[in-house]
Amino acid sequence: MRVAGVEVDPLTQDEVVRWVAAELEAGRGGRIVTPNVDICRAARLDPALRELICSAELVVPDGMPLVWAARLLGTPVPERVTGADLIWSLSALAARHGWPAYLLGGAPGVAGKAAEELTARHPGLDVCGVHAPPYHFDATPEGSSIVRRTVVAARPRLVFVGLGFPRQDRLIVALREELPGAWFVGCGAAIAFAAGTVTRAPEWLQRAGLEWAFRLAGEPGRLARRYLVDDLPFAARLLGGCLATRIARRVRRAL
Repeated sequence: MRVAGVEVDPLTQDEVVRWVAAELEAGRGGRIVTPNVDICRAARLDPALRELICSAELVVPDGMPLVWAARLLGTPVPERVTGADLIWSLSALAARHGWPAYLLGGAPGVAGKAAEELTARHPGLDVCGVHAPPYHFDATPEGSSIVRRTVVAARPRLVFVGLGFPRQDRLIVALREELPGAWFVGCGAAIAFAAGTVTRAPEWLQRAGLEWAFRLAGEPGRLARRYLVDDLPFAARLLGGCLATRIARRVRRAL
């Protein structure tokens, strides 16, 4: 179904985990994109980014405004599914099956700390590698090649890439060609959340759609323009447009 200009799969987190498990057992890889309001806004402006999202095997909404928009349109999705949650549930899956996982992204030392936290919660998890590439690693073909070779050499079956959209997703597309049997999750800040170096909002704020406000309070210098100038107006227009569409449909049915 289409929400905010992108096609999303109406799946719960548990259904995503079962889907990935079945595909990995069959030797098939794939990638998961979890678009939020900021990603949808970027995709609305750039058809190439929209295609980058919609070409993924699974696209699930990360962001309550997308859940609300789908509900207003009469095509509800069952729940919000975030990279910050999938890093835990898919790591549990990998631990049960002995599938090696790789963490790519975060500041130096963060991915290693995340690996410690994940393996502490899920004994038996094989984190076959962690890497924090320099911020501009993809500015040159050589830099990108080094990162790809590092990941490919570890032969993971599950890869969490936390480099931000669209950098993480472009890298994942390239890695898919070299690791066709692996599953990739573009997970943004999930590695930092798992490490505990960035605090995630309480669950009640997440359910209320206010996780962005919690993050803004923690990193105002970095996030103020993105959230207040770009994303908040986009979300308001999105929900207003969906509400207008719903009302118009009811009026047409009543006539």
